[in-house]
Amino acid sequence: MPKKKKIGSYPNAMIVMSLTAALFLIGFCGLLVIQSKKLVSIIRENIEVRVFLNKEETQAGQDSILKVIQAKPFVLASSEVKPITFVSKEEAAKEFIEGTKEDFVTFLGENPLRDSYRVKIQEDYFEEAKLQAIKKELEKIKGVYEVVYQEDLADNINRNVTKIYVVLASFALIMLIIIVLLVNNTIRLAIYSQRFLIRSMQLVGATNGFIQRPYVMRGAIQGLIGGVLAGALLVGLQQLAVRNVEGLGMLQEYDKIIILVGTVLILGILIGIASTYQSLTRYLRMALDDLY
Repeated sequence: MPKKKKIGSYPNAMIVMSLTAALFLIGFCGLLVIQSKKLVSIIRENIEVRVFLNKEETQAGQDSILKVIQAKPFVLASSEVKPITFVSKEEAAKEFIEGTKEDFVTFLGENPLRDSYRVKIQEDYFEEAKLQAIKKELEKIKGVYEVVYQEDLADNINRNVTKIYVVLASFALIMLIIIVLLVNNTIRLAIYSQRFLIRSMQLVGATNGFIQRPYVMRGAIQGLIGGVLAGALLVGLQQLAVRNVEGLGMLQEYDKIIILVGTVLILGILIGIASTYQSLTRYLRMALDDLY
């Protein structure tokens, strides 16, 4: 005899598939946010404020200026990168010539550039108003000729990052609404086939809690399975991208990725429980005539 197909197996598979697809897309948005935040953080940490010194400044004067700058609270505190770098006018000329392919020193007969300190700024100060305040503060130091940074760059980056976050958050919210509606309808169809069984249980005196318990547990398990599958797809995609895209490894924050996968799991369980409970409650309150 052919094996009978278990009642409700098709809706159950559809529920898990729907949960997996939607949770994966939501998790993917979260992964993009994590990596874009890391990228922005790296960009910000590599933005430099250039402090140009007076041409006649002595070595002692340069050391004194360095100590004053090092004491400032906005200077990047990092063991991975050097927060303050001294660039002599000869090094600056060499960089300029390599970049432009024009030997202006030979043309002018002298090097008009100045010695400078390149200062990396903490991410908390990466706002146009704060950078302007830093510029004014550094220019007050004795021996400093001028302070320069890429103006409006901070505001442009902050503005674009905000737009990216808004778009990703909106997409994730839309997906969350779609998944809830889709899962609700699928669960409702699955429970519809058992509406008379539910009514029979009510007639023999079963409480709503007793009736709901196995269905809610099944919804939680479906949500857990969907979350596990979505998490596995996310990790697999992330590892595939790291192995095939050069430089992507430096954007990975594995502690946050673990939190993201855990959030996807919890979200799947909550959606499974809430959708099942909401759909089941409808049939528990339905009049007998409405069951037909």
